[in-house]
Amino acid sequence: MTAKEFTQTVTAAPYLEAGSGMHKFMHRAAEEARRITAEINGAFHTNDELAELFSRLIGKPGASGFCLFPPFYTDFGKNITLGANVFINSCCCFQDHGGISIGDGTMIGHQAVLATLNHDLLPEKRVNMTALPITIGKNVWIGARAVILPGVRIGDNAVIAAGAVVSKDVPANAVCAGVPAKILKYVDAQ
Repeated sequence: MTAKEFTQTVTAAPYLEAGSGMHKFMHRAAEEARRITAEINGAFHTNDELAELFSRLIGKPGASGFCLFPPFYTDFGKNITLGANVFINSCCCFQDHGGISIGDGTMIGHQAVLATLNHDLLPEKRVNMTALPITIGKNVWIGARAVILPGVRIGDNAVIAAGAVVSKDVPANAVCAGVPAKILKYVDAQ
């Protein structure tokens, strides 16, 4: 199985059973992701070098204006898509099996977590998982230690406050905060 086949399959059938071929592929892919993130995190790199390493991690050409402040963590990497001028601050964790798409001009604060997997609630099936995508629009600002959960879509120009836990879709221009995150107000996008 290739990363492309995995992402196509998980999009069509997001339930992943432990011990299945898909699950075994996830573990093999995690080794490659750990190898590349260890290289990203293990020494100083210029921004151009980081962009090249991140491109290798996600298996796609890098977007223009990309900026990463390591360390960065992911357990897959191959299902991340970036727009132009994306900034990812230090200590972010992306669990991207279900897909993470980040729009142009988005800024992600320290220690943000983007998680696309959820375990089955039934104890006897808890090792099984469901993978759902996270879609982040353009010019979104995600504050430090925010958590974005599986299946969430965040609209253009939205602001996610530091420490928020986002479990539901966020409309464009909304400012959200809290656990669970709630809309506090809207920004007037020019």
